[in-house]
Amino acid sequence: MADFSRGEGRLFIDGEFRAAHSASTYSNLNPATEEVIGQVADADAEDMHEAIAAARRAFDETDWSTNHAFRQRCLAQLQEGLEREKEHLRLQTVQEVGSPLQLTYAVQGDSVIRDLGWVVDLVGRYAWERDLPVHEFFGMKSRRRIYREAVGVVGCITPWNFPLQVNLAKVGPALAAGNTVVLKPAPDTPWNATFIAKVVAEHTDIPRGVFNVVTSADPARVGEALTADPRVDMISFTGSTAVGKRIMASGAETVKRVFLELGGKSANVVLDDADFERVLPFCSMTCIHGGQGCAIATRLLLPRSRYEEGLAILETAFRNVKYGDPMNPQNIQGPQINRRQQERVLGYIEQGVREGAKLVVGGKRPPELEKGFYVEPTLFRDVDNQMTIAQEEIFGPVLVVIPFDDDDDAVRIANDSIYGLSGSVSSASEERALAVARRMRTGTIGVNGGMWFAPDSPFGGYKQSGIGREMGVEGFEEYLETKTIGLPA
Repeated sequence: MADFSRGEGRLFIDGEFRAAHSASTYSNLNPATEEVIGQVADADAEDMHEAIAAARRAFDETDWSTNHAFRQRCLAQLQEGLEREKEHLRLQTVQEVGSPLQLTYAVQGDSVIRDLGWVVDLVGRYAWERDLPVHEFFGMKSRRRIYREAVGVVGCITPWNFPLQVNLAKVGPALAAGNTVVLKPAPDTPWNATFIAKVVAEHTDIPRGVFNVVTSADPARVGEALTADPRVDMISFTGSTAVGKRIMASGAETVKRVFLELGGKSANVVLDDADFERVLPFCSMTCIHGGQGCAIATRLLLPRSRYEEGLAILETAFRNVKYGDPMNPQNIQGPQINRRQQERVLGYIEQGVREGAKLVVGGKRPPELEKGFYVEPTLFRDVDNQMTIAQEEIFGPVLVVIPFDDDDDAVRIANDSIYGLSGSVSSASEERALAVARRMRTGTIGVNGGMWFAPDSPFGGYKQSGIGREMGVEGFEEYLETKTIGLPA
């Protein structure tokens, strides 16, 4: 069995691990301890161009895109290899991502490896072609046949918060659809991507060039080379709305297909007939993984008639959030990913105070944690939806509590955002909660604790939260083209 206990720091291009052309490296930091855990290849545009060339050649010169049975077998090998090596990944993920250990048994590890099986199975049952009825046009009767074909070379650009989940949610469907891939992970979590490359190299028959990984300390340097290259047919990006806009602009020159899963400022609407004692303690889950999740509900809307009652429950919940060392299985909150992100979150908290919101809990660096990029679990009350902390994505363990008057007011506030990624609604009446949920302009919503997240559930946002869908059949089809052929009847 391969030794995965330390991360792989080299690039993976055309089936081989190698250093960057410049021989440059950068340090991979543990955000919980601020210690260097390894060195990583610091690629430049030349390395990226070689990866693109490998992916282009593999798509154009092999039968990867058309041999469905072979692809399905290779992807089943990938899933089996990840399953066999997952214990090596677990500690690596805690050290590199700062993820709480308990999350590695779910969306930072085990469950997403298991979920890959859904798309592996889909390859064998998907309708790759279908016939339309005979149609007469200009006096000629014709049959029509629809073919679904791979887009081509796909550039996958992924974030640092849930790297395995996002990497596999992109790479799995892209490869399953017959594309070749260049994966550019976030600078903060390179090992997660090169771990997948090691499994590809050592456990699968995936041909050379089909899957490539390019790491770099400067995401713009190699990212721009990827998004602008005419040999790349599609960019699949998860990250901030600001970067998503730049990717759209870069890809426009070659009219690339672009999938964007961007920011969020999701609203959790708790209606006046909800069971506060049951519902509100779970709102402290805003702090899970340092609040570093795009779909986390960071705006809590409470009825004005029960506002003080709700805040009392919330204060108790936030004061009891378990945070600190991510290796402690009791902790749900670890550090922010780096010092820059820690300072960004603290800056938003200071902005909230300046604009008149009142701190109930937290708001500082934890004084008891001398090392690591931590921020205390933070709860704000008396927040107006026009405040910066209610409008902008903080990506930290910060919950803002906003009062509303009635259901119409709650919907108005929830929709008063440039984002529309996710949300939730709670009520004693499922019919009432569902009616509110249907009026909220978001891509995913949970009602009365119902969970929408699953490998067959399409995920994505309205408005500036993105374009397209990830996961589910809809997400799989993002990576397919449609060809229509006419034949004489």
